[in-house]
Amino acid sequence: MRIPKKVKRYCKHCKKHTSHKVTIMSAGRQRGSLKHGSLIRAKKRGQGRGMGNSGRWGSKPAINKWKRRAKSTQRKVLLYKCEICGKSIQKFQGIRTAKMSVEDKMTKQQKQDKEMGSKDR
Repeated sequence: MRIPKKVKRYCKHCKKHTSHKVTIMSAGRQRGSLKHGSLIRAKKRGQGRGMGNSGRWGSKPAINKWKRRAKSTQRKVLLYKCEICGKSIQKFQGIRTAKMSVEDKMTKQQKQDKEMGSKDR
């Protein structure tokens, strides 16, 4: 799916329609190994003796690599940055596509020129 680099949309901070720069949101960083929010640390915390199921995680077996994932594509979230005030607006409902790229918008003439160039080769 191709998305243009610049889009005209309503900016709620400027209170008018302005041009916005489009980017795809990144996934961010993963948690550290033994930081306070890490999963490894949480598992180690439950390894000592105790009541109940001794702090174990559950009765289900570990997911193997061969097990099929439910969805083959991921949601891509777009970030729109206003070029006048510089505020960013996130499109919360992501678009589920296999491939997404932000490109320059091409006119019909440019598309025809590109097709003619590829036929000559």
